Amino acid sequence: QVQLVESGGGSVQAGGSLRLSCTVSGSLYSINPMAWYRQAPGHERELVAHISNAGTEYADFVKGRFTISRDNPKKTIYLQMNSLKPEDTAVYYCHVDRFGSPFWGRGTQVTVSS
Repeated sequence: QVQLVESGGGSVQAGGSLRLSCTVSGSLYSINPMAWYRQAPGHERELVAHISNAGTEYADFVKGRFTISRDNPKKTIYLQMNSLKPEDTAVYYCHVDRFGSPFWGRGTQVTVSS
């Protein structure tokens, strides 16, 4: 069984920074792509950043502000979020594609005040 646990969310003022972490329990391989998604109230879940052996990809609305990284021995991915904006307020979810089977964490709340 694969479980994902996110941490690092919280409340910050606009312009501030947060670092999210997602640790995977169970089998995880370096070739399994991982990603961060977010969902704001009244909105659909959307992709924020993706990391795989092919590299990293970012949604346009976070390019230049967020950085996704991965520590394979620790089975952990990170999302460094800088220059946060109120519109970044959402629940952030970790996702792994394990050979075609998706797994999700429960999410961590990020609130950015103006």
